Amino acid sequence: MRLYSRWNNLVGWVVFAVAAVVYLLTLEPTASFWDCGEFIACAYKLLVPHPPGAPTFLLLGRVLSLLSFGDTSKVAVLVNTLSALSSAFAVLFLFWSITLLASKLVLAGASHPEHARPAPTRGQALHILGAGVVGALAFAFSDSFWFNAEEAEVYAMSALCTATVVWLMLKWSNRAHEPDSDKWLVLIAYVIGLSIGVHLLNLVAIPALGLLYYHRRQAVPTWRGSVLTLLVSSLLVGVVLVGIIPGLPTLASGFEVFVVNSLGLPFNSGLIAFVLLGLGLVYLGFRQSYRRGSRLLNTAMLCLVFILIGYSSYLIVPIRSSYLPTINQNAPRDVLNFVSYLKREQYGSRPLLYGPHVFAQPIAQQDVGPRYVRGTDKYVVAEQRQELVYRDEDKMLLPRIYADGSSTVAQRTASYQQWVDIQEGVKPTMGQNLSFLFRYQMGHMFWRYFLWNYVGRESDVQHAGVLWPTTSQENLPDRVTTSKAHNNFLALPLLLGLLGLVYQVRRDSKNALVVGLLFLFTGLAIIVYLNQPPVEPRERDYTFTGATYAFAIWIGLGVLALAEGLQRVIKADAVRATGALLLGLVVPGIMLAQGWDDHNRSNRFSSVDSAKNLLNSCAPNAILFTNGDNDTFPLWYAQEVEGIRTDVRVAVLSYLNTDWYVEQMRNRAYKSQPLPISLPTDRYAQGTNDYLPYTENPNVRAVNLKDFMQLVGENSDLLKVSYGDGGPTLLSFPSPKFYLPVDTAAVKRLGIIPADRQHQLVSRMEFNLGKGAMEKRSLFVLDVLATNQWKRPVYFATSVARQEDHLGLEPYFQLEGLAWRVLPLKDPAYDPRGEAGYVEKDLLYRRLMQQFAYRSLNDPRVFHDENSLMFPANYRDKFARLANAYLATGDTTAAKNLADKCLAVMPDQAIPYDYYTPQLVPALVAGGERSRANRLMDLLLDRSRRSIIYYSSLPNNIFERELSQHLATAQQIYLVAQQIGDQARANQAYELLRPYLRQ
Repeated sequence: MRLYSRWNNLVGWVVFAVAAVVYLLTLEPTASFWDCGEFIACAYKLLVPHPPGAPTFLLLGRVLSLLSFGDTSKVAVLVNTLSALSSAFAVLFLFWSITLLASKLVLAGASHPEHARPAPTRGQALHILGAGVVGALAFAFSDSFWFNAEEAEVYAMSALCTATVVWLMLKWSNRAHEPDSDKWLVLIAYVIGLSIGVHLLNLVAIPALGLLYYHRRQAVPTWRGSVLTLLVSSLLVGVVLVGIIPGLPTLASGFEVFVVNSLGLPFNSGLIAFVLLGLGLVYLGFRQSYRRGSRLLNTAMLCLVFILIGYSSYLIVPIRSSYLPTINQNAPRDVLNFVSYLKREQYGSRPLLYGPHVFAQPIAQQDVGPRYVRGTDKYVVAEQRQELVYRDEDKMLLPRIYADGSSTVAQRTASYQQWVDIQEGVKPTMGQNLSFLFRYQMGHMFWRYFLWNYVGRESDVQHAGVLWPTTSQENLPDRVTTSKAHNNFLALPLLLGLLGLVYQVRRDSKNALVVGLLFLFTGLAIIVYLNQPPVEPRERDYTFTGATYAFAIWIGLGVLALAEGLQRVIKADAVRATGALLLGLVVPGIMLAQGWDDHNRSNRFSSVDSAKNLLNSCAPNAILFTNGDNDTFPLWYAQEVEGIRTDVRVAVLSYLNTDWYVEQMRNRAYKSQPLPISLPTDRYAQGTNDYLPYTENPNVRAVNLKDFMQLVGENSDLLKVSYGDGGPTLLSFPSPKFYLPVDTAAVKRLGIIPADRQHQLVSRMEFNLGKGAMEKRSLFVLDVLATNQWKRPVYFATSVARQEDHLGLEPYFQLEGLAWRVLPLKDPAYDPRGEAGYVEKDLLYRRLMQQFAYRSLNDPRVFHDENSLMFPANYRDKFARLANAYLATGDTTAAKNLADKCLAVMPDQAIPYDYYTPQLVPALVAGGERSRANRLMDLLLDRSRRSIIYYSSLPNNIFERELSQHLATAQQIYLVAQQIGDQARANQAYELLRPYLRQ
């Protein structure tokens, strides 16, 4: 047995090395899109990321970042390496878990513990190790898990926590007869506590582990006992998820408010008293366990203490927040804000077991308790928390078709109608409700992802389907067939896993049930808990790697099933095991070969380059308003880690609806001074001026912005409007038309007006806000405009697409790169139906042609997925606009240079041509390259034709965005063909568009 243990350890580390080498070779060298830029920045300086945070991940990321030794360009790859190593260790623990389970199947007396089983023979050892190798490598090269291994996100480390806990529980099962076996349970509790500081996904493994505990402790387990164990284990998950994570801080905050407000003690007295009370209760628990001689109680107390020790990594959140760092989401510097941070209150909630349906209308609001904030000597009520009240008949069990609050009724109806036949305004039936659960939430958002990993993936386009071996490859658009994510595993991993499942069920049903529950709780149970809406900003497959992990165990055990099948042909045990291993290795081999090109990010820089280019689009000391994650988090990385353009102050519009973020805008950040805002803090407090409705006053034709801000600051009765008896009193605005007086002499002295635009300077900026409610973020932007007096440049990122966020200022936008600058200059050629922003040609030319970085965008070997293609499209738009602006002035040379540069840095082979590319055709024709322009139009016409036919033939209309994009491309070809006098191609484009013109 000792020799086998050595081989088991050695082979396990070899598997670890293989996985680690693959991950390190394909690692992204800088910050990826989405949350990665934020996490790298927060790890590097121990800042406070979005709720509920990931302190364990950040602390370990900080340790690795120190290996950069001051070279900030290496920080991102080092923090990414944390995910790569976490994934490799997860593969290692999976290998050891599979060999533990396989040994129970291969060795005689499988039901006996490890110490009672004989040592495996050479052939048996090959069987066991072969199962571990194939299963672990199949998981290592699965699509979603490999994706997580390449970037600084929490999901790789979360998978490591799950793999570690499962392996520890299997080790305990083999050593439960030993007097000190409970130490394994305490270690498991500690890992669970640490995992809370990574992600909560690890908790869902507890029911499966509880069942393993029951089967090991009971000589004759029963179904009744198994069900009871599952119920208790699920309750334990709830205790940790609700009772410990937010529960203890919630109790502490209530204790703090009582002690400070009622007893008059200093701040933090209640918190200290609560900690002392908790320590006293822990002491009493241990004392009772010794008095009663209760091993179970003592172990339970130890587990609780070690969960809390692991969970204590969260103390870094309020500690770091109290130092007012530059990234300080929710500002959880005291226990009250910390509770809100842990509960993710800023994201709202979704109904789970009982709640309103999608068309339910609230009939009232009810108070659910005060929200306290820290005052001068006690805590004061900032607002009364409100909760919407619905009629009982508008509620239903297990509501799956519900209102998410982020869209209109018509939009919600259309989204749900893609999956279930509902009528607007009519309460969904339970049948329709369950149909959405099974078709969309389970089918589309789980089983599709699962099959991506073990059958094949059609492409990287959002909503891409499963690529079965029988899937027809005819008439597919290039975006599908040429995608590096077009992976076909021939369903071999799925088939091998099903073989392993059947094999384990037949020979070891108890452990098969444990693995099955692990699959269920890390997959379908999460689906039920998340209650996903029909519209998601991106694919969510990374959430379900726990289920693919569990199935990988069966893939490994499938090698044993193959060996059994070879028994009639090959009698020699070792030879049969080798044959089964070689057959089994085909599975991870094909997964590695198919997945390499779309998981290889080793030369991809598009995220950080786009951030640097956006920052460098701004003048010194600028204020830059951005929109969402992908145009903000890379900026945070560039500024916080690499120190790029720290004079530019990034202001995230979605965060400006919160008081804590507005307050942070009053602080200095590196080279950026506090933002120029005039309204006092209480005017931006949560619950105050969250939105200002439009209330028409016929006597007010237009509103002076400066006067309006003064009235808001004074909480003037002139702006107040009441809603019903006892309803809220809100500030409003009396006219959608606003104007801002401009001191033209002062503006000229600032030297911010381009020489060719001096005549466009206006003494009064007039703009229309529309008749919708004014959100707090709009009030903030208006405050900046009214107070700034043009001393600091103000920009909107061009990715801020919502016209409501532009505040009607488009006539005063000047395009200076990837951002619009707001200037008191009115574009005389502005057309609301056209594109926003006056093109400042010489400035934009320098930035596009000389200053911007386009690393690897011309390399066809680099995979740019759907998210990575967004900013190259943004570049093409700017190249095309500038080229056409030069054409309008007769400068064909500059226009041709721009078209050549655009097509050179982003060739079709690397960045497929898109909607903006046809707009380069006039510049090519004017530069004497009509044949090249013709080839480009013909190529795009052919692609659009095949894509439109393909996407319009698919059910559910879930590819409506892709269909619209290709129709828009055909429209662009029609327009440019008309412009250059190519009537034949214009007719082709028109024929392609004609069936959709009315639509």
